[in-house]
Amino acid sequence: MGESKNITWHASEVTKDERLQRNQHKSAVIWFTGLSGSGKSTISVELEKALFNHQIHTYRLDGDNVRHGLNRNLGFSPEDRKENIRRIGEVSKLMVDAGLITVTAFISPYKSDREAVRQLLDTDDFIEVYTQCSLSECENRDPKGLYKKVRNGEIAEFTGVNAPYEAPTQPEIVLDTEILSVEASVSKIMDYLQQHQYIDSI
Repeated sequence: MGESKNITWHASEVTKDERLQRNQHKSAVIWFTGLSGSGKSTISVELEKALFNHQIHTYRLDGDNVRHGLNRNLGFSPEDRKENIRRIGEVSKLMVDAGLITVTAFISPYKSDREAVRQLLDTDDFIEVYTQCSLSECENRDPKGLYKKVRNGEIAEFTGVNAPYEAPTQPEIVLDTEILSVEASVSKIMDYLQQHQYIDSI
């Protein structure tokens, strides 16, 4: 299906800057990337809660949740993974324009796809957070039992095992989740947001 040529972008009478002024904080995408089991979802849940508790307008987009609805027609081929991230990037862009700090938790294995999302946004509106964790530790945790299924031949094209994962080379934040607790990881992100004036000091 081709793109429609009979569409026009309708500008809002409310600007992003006006929303940020009312919210009293900047908007941005906090983009978690890392292997399955590296801690993305767990940390993102606690980060959203911490932001909300400090009166920050925020919303979390989780990889599994999005595949229940918006991206339910996508599989895990390289092409579908690319489209999955493209759609999430577009949704994130709308949320940033709405004035939210948007927390996303997606494996997003390809550097080019993550960079494409960064390019959709204004400078400093994309904060890449790498949940760094060895494959062996992720497999040891295996919270969803996925690695076991991969080793049993029940899942093909699984990131880190039989499909590639391209780790970030210059992320804004690195969380070594083999060392840092969930609480320490959230604290590190909150410190970054304060130091770079996305939110006021807490």
